[in-house]
Amino acid sequence: MDRRKFLLQSSLLAAGAVLPFKSLLAKKQGDFTTVRRNVGYFTERGGTIGWLASPNGMAVVDSQYPESAKNCLNGLQDKTDQPLNLLINTHHHGDHTGGNPIFKGVAEKMAAHENVPKLMKKANEESEGEGNTAFPETTYSENWKMDLGDETVHTTYFGPGHTGGDSVVYFEKANVVHMGDLVFNRMNPFTDRPSGGSMKNWVKILSTVADEYPSDAIYIFGHAKPEFGVTGDKKDLDVMKNYLSAVLDYAQKGIEQGLSKGEIMDKKSLEEFEHFLYADFWTLSDNLGVAYEELME
Repeated sequence: MDRRKFLLQSSLLAAGAVLPFKSLLAKKQGDFTTVRRNVGYFTERGGTIGWLASPNGMAVVDSQYPESAKNCLNGLQDKTDQPLNLLINTHHHGDHTGGNPIFKGVAEKMAAHENVPKLMKKANEESEGEGNTAFPETTYSENWKMDLGDETVHTTYFGPGHTGGDSVVYFEKANVVHMGDLVFNRMNPFTDRPSGGSMKNWVKILSTVADEYPSDAIYIFGHAKPEFGVTGDKKDLDVMKNYLSAVLDYAQKGIEQGLSKGEIMDKKSLEEFEHFLYADFWTLSDNLGVAYEELME
């Protein structure tokens, strides 16, 4: 994928546009799944929404798109009479923030890493005002937390990964971790370099997160190949980390052999990671191009 196309798709993602990878984002309507202790996830169209719905606290992690955001909010209001206390955006891409206008004025707080509103505003400028203007107003540089009844929600920034503003969200009492797009479960991930993403640091983040939280934590992933699902455990984080490491290693060996970027990118799959092939939005070849650029800096 050339840089122009990369930048265009990144901008459209942030603006909440529907891209050619619609099949990747399409999910059946109104799918609420409880994970543990009043915490669960919602899938319809876009990045997986995490939620807390208890008698004394309600929170949402990510907002998908306006229509699915409405469906999520309506469903949560059937689960609890508690008003929406908190919306967290794990990062700025439109399939995670496009529903923000639905929650604005409903959520008492809208929170994200400090880079998220900056990146949303940049995307809005690039789309000539067609983008999302419901920006998170509560921001943080490293970590932040909020008590919601008998649950405490923590957000942590471990540095650039998928983008330059990814948060990991932890529901402490439920012991559930929402990874946002720091995990694409068994599918080729997208590293948004124009928005500050870093494949090398992404590998470090996955190692750190695996050590940071309890061994029995349940993880919610932003996207997944359907047969593998949007929840998992530390082993799934390791698979993702090993894939990114393998991409970087392959690119590094090619550089050492004097191969060009195009020659390094001319690869359809990596041994032991053939199952990562899914959809055509972002491929192994694209990831090898990202790795090459990053390693050559």
